[in-house]
Amino acid sequence: MSSMIGDVILVLRRAANITQEELAQRLGITQASLSRYENNLRSPDESALEAIAEALGVTAGFLDHDFQIQGAIAADAHMRRQKTTKPSDWKRVEARLNALRMHSSYLLERVPLNPKNHVIQLDPDEHLPSEAAMMVRADWRMPIGPIRSLTRWVESAGVLIVEEDFGTHRIDGMSQWAGDHAVIFINSSLPTDRKRWTIAHELGHLVLHSNYVDTDVEAQANDFATELLMPEHIIAPQLTGHLTLGKLTDLKAEWGVSMQAIFERAFRMGKVTREDRSRFYRALNARGWKVREPGSEYLPPETPELAAAVGDQLRGARLRDEEICQLVGVRDLAGTPFASKRPRLQAV
Repeated sequence: MSSMIGDVILVLRRAANITQEELAQRLGITQASLSRYENNLRSPDESALEAIAEALGVTAGFLDHDFQIQGAIAADAHMRRQKTTKPSDWKRVEARLNALRMHSSYLLERVPLNPKNHVIQLDPDEHLPSEAAMMVRADWRMPIGPIRSLTRWVESAGVLIVEEDFGTHRIDGMSQWAGDHAVIFINSSLPTDRKRWTIAHELGHLVLHSNYVDTDVEAQANDFATELLMPEHIIAPQLTGHLTLGKLTDLKAEWGVSMQAIFERAFRMGKVTREDRSRFYRALNARGWKVREPGSEYLPPETPELAAAVGDQLRGARLRDEEICQLVGVRDLAGTPFASKRPRLQAV
């Protein structure tokens, strides 16, 4: 039996948003007994293992798998969240990311991906974030200019992008490595421009901060996202002259990022003054656009497809859903990113 089974139980319980007391009641055991399991002070026997696995919606084999978890919750999750986020919210979302990472690594150990591209990993002390973004663009042979379907490009590097409603608007996304592949977890309630920015930001973390930790990781990830989505030498000519709201709306439609991101790009490049910046944000506030800008609904949606495609590929190999569940480590594929998105024909 895995020596880290208590950590796996804790992660899955938090991911399901179940308290220790609630899970103990479902299992018909005392909270003290469950606490001893979670703290690796006692290992569940075979029947208890099966009962815990069933209560958490996973297979016994998955629960007993030897996952590499740093402490109760893996410490290398990169998070894009506001400072006012409730600790309970980010712990729950981080636990959900860990659960997704474990299921992904569990599956990909048995069904390896052969991605067209790969996420390069660079030392931020040796490469500026903007340089790293340019290197990713070159390595993936991305077209010059705006990136169409950023999700498709990132998934081409074997990164599983999963969308879920986080139940809070204060967390945009998180990312974490799952063995040789990574998972980016984003809030489905975000408008398309913020989804794109969050994916680019989390990709920056995966490139720059998987092996090297810096005090300015958030700023570095933002700089990476800025250059990846709006290469300076390409967008610079478009940022000359007066950046009216109308012009910014057109640029947003072209580049797929928010007007605020475009204006900040112009400001950092010295194309607009600090006074121009203050006037811009006053204009946004006066229209109520600071939190949610117009035009996002007209951007082409970014829809993750890789996880569902893996599930469909397994079905194409004539595996039954029950067999796929065993590979993913779940009792039911419904609600997992590996469930097919293709509508099934029904007899009428």
